[in-house]
Amino acid sequence: MSLPSGVVAEPVVVSGGILRGTNQGYAIAIISAMLLAFTAIIIRALTEYYHLPTFVLAFWRAALVALVLLPLLLLFKPQWAYLRREQLPFYAGYGLLLALFNSLWTLSVALNGASVATILTYCSVGFTVFLGWMMYNERLSLRELLVIVVSLGGCFLVSNGDSMGNSRFDLLGLMVGMLSGIGYTLYTLGGRIASERRYPVWNTILYVFGFSAVYQWLFNTLLTLFPLAAFHGMAGDLWFLSQGAQGIQWSGWLLLLTLAAGPTLLGFGLYNISLKTLPLAVANLILSLELVFTAVIAYFLLGENMNQLQLLGSALVMGGVLMLRKAK
Repeated sequence: MSLPSGVVAEPVVVSGGILRGTNQGYAIAIISAMLLAFTAIIIRALTEYYHLPTFVLAFWRAALVALVLLPLLLLFKPQWAYLRREQLPFYAGYGLLLALFNSLWTLSVALNGASVATILTYCSVGFTVFLGWMMYNERLSLRELLVIVVSLGGCFLVSNGDSMGNSRFDLLGLMVGMLSGIGYTLYTLGGRIASERRYPVWNTILYVFGFSAVYQWLFNTLLTLFPLAAFHGMAGDLWFLSQGAQGIQWSGWLLLLTLAAGPTLLGFGLYNISLKTLPLAVANLILSLELVFTAVIAYFLLGENMNQLQLLGSALVMGGVLMLRKAK
């Protein structure tokens, strides 16, 4: 398979500062996973306590990322806010990919439940290995492939994988869940292509999430006009948090803004930066630490306890990342 136009085969090695090259990439990817771990916590609060429809939440999550980032870029790095004509098709397609991935993951949760959907999404490590091999000649050693298998087993346990036996797990749910994993892999690939084309990371985040917000708005509008049973209750008025008997729910808007400016903007931004120095599969695998961090945060903030299988899974995931670092 030939490389896309303007794409080179090896990661761009960044030097300078305290951390250099892949060391820098590992540190940035781990910080990204820590930030993204807060995503599920905040989304849980917005959906359970504020009953915010899923697609409305997805729209504001993407839209607020762009609305927060744009004035910052105009103030500190105005050249990064500039959209060149040749970037437009790539960002439009990349934004659609992000919107579709979020939609597929949402449907997977509805069909499979959160645990199984998360497991299937993190199976994207395998897809990423395949794409890295096909497009970038990223040949992983037997030890690294073993690390991936061990870490995926850890993901399974952390996600409470014994729910795989429930009656909701069916072929349609499996297909949608696997497609969400492929979508996550393609998002990773898009970030790698953008970095290799020398597109500034924050320029990419701005326009990818901007386009994604437009597509999410279209999805929400279509589901409102033509409701589907699989998406029941997931679409609604975009100003949901400003309507109803309680009036404007300022705390809900604050949570939305926190979700966009913190875990989403910084989490995805740092993840894209890590792709400059790390192979696709390695960056994706390190990001699986998000599952462990989420479980720990949920324990302290929400009082959620981990069972013995989840503790074992956490150890496997973290051990896998340490083994991978040692192999490098």
